[in-house]
Amino acid sequence: MIEKDTVRKIGYFTKPHGIKGEIGMVLSYDIFSHTDDPFIICETEGILVPFFIEEHRNKTSSVVLVKLETVNSEEDVRAFSNLDVYCPLRDIEEEETDGQASKGGPADYIGYTVSDATYGPLGAIESIDDSTANVLFRIDNGGRELLIPVVEEWIISVSHKEKRLDMSVPDGLLDL
Repeated sequence: MIEKDTVRKIGYFTKPHGIKGEIGMVLSYDIFSHTDDPFIICETEGILVPFFIEEHRNKTSSVVLVKLETVNSEEDVRAFSNLDVYCPLRDIEEEETDGQASKGGPADYIGYTVSDATYGPLGAIESIDDSTANVLFRIDNGGRELLIPVVEEWIISVSHKEKRLDMSVPDGLLDL
């Protein structure tokens, strides 16, 4: 049995893609460059269950379309929508001890508070919108949803300890 303290969240599933059992997966850790036989772990009915990846292909820089073994239809794959994706902690620790720490992705910032240099606090990042070519932060701004493109040049500083992201958003973007 897989224990919760032996895994680390590395992303989440988005929605089914097509009719052949593919689903989008937003990742903050690149499992594909570290193993020839990648698998992920999901929590289903309170139990952590491993799933092997049959095929994968990049959709965007942060979204990978995957086909899981034994999941063959659009109906089967719908059960995975919005589920968190985990990886064995030992695999990540091995990589980090080799001096090749994983490069984070937009999903790492979910829950972070965003502040703009001009407008001040904007709210917390609730999710990532990857439905277009431009990946967006979805921010709750006191009941109003803000969509801000994930652009590295707009990020001034990041405090992982305080879970804060300071940005400089171009004029007019927050008025849309």
